[in-house]
Amino acid sequence: MVYSSSVNCKTMRKILLILGLAVLLTGTASAQSAASKYVDAYKEAAIRTMNQHGVPASIILGVAIHESASGTSKIAKYLNNHFGIKGKGGPKPISSSYKGYENVDECYADFVSFLKKRFNNLFINHPAGDYKKWALSIQRGGYAASRSWASQVMGIIKKYQLDQYDSNQIPESFRAVESNNVASNSEETISQSVTYEVRHGDTLAEIAKRFNTTVKNILQKNSLKTSSLSIGQVLQL
Repeated sequence: MVYSSSVNCKTMRKILLILGLAVLLTGTASAQSAASKYVDAYKEAAIRTMNQHGVPASIILGVAIHESASGTSKIAKYLNNHFGIKGKGGPKPISSSYKGYENVDECYADFVSFLKKRFNNLFINHPAGDYKKWALSIQRGGYAASRSWASQVMGIIKKYQLDQYDSNQIPESFRAVESNNVASNSEETISQSVTYEVRHGDTLAEIAKRFNTTVKNILQKNSLKTSSLSIGQVLQL
């Protein structure tokens, strides 16, 4: 009987160990699935934001995954706030000290504006492809209190290979619309006109710099009397 009892105890321990491993693996797989789903859902928006503003897509996705628990946090679900940015602006279906956004694109654009206000040197000193320098510089600038914040973000980027998106050219569906009204079919004489849809936080000066033109030219092309812009406004460049 003692032998039988011993065998049963060993068997039970094995069963419990197997069940524990199964629960652990299930939880890990679930976490991985949430992050992977987030990447699939928003990688194109991150690439678009990168091409418009110069922030690495890997940083946008890595920080968003870290700060919003892969888009499952309460403020991500109800406010489209994926970066924990506080403020009074935007739609707020729930009571919160965090800003609300109409959509994730608007949230991404506001994240860029936040970086430009507090970490403008990033856009000057660091290339879009060097996510490590971006993460470390953002941490040093006081974005997060945790000393391991940058390491955690870099770990997410490495784990899900988010840096693969940093070399992406802007997808065809997100390119500035090229005018079909060209003056000539000759490659040397083709004159292309592009348009740009104004996003949250944009200024004429920033848009002019981004597209290698001037504020004066944009004002003239669009018959604008002031530099005031509205979200969704389409500009000829």
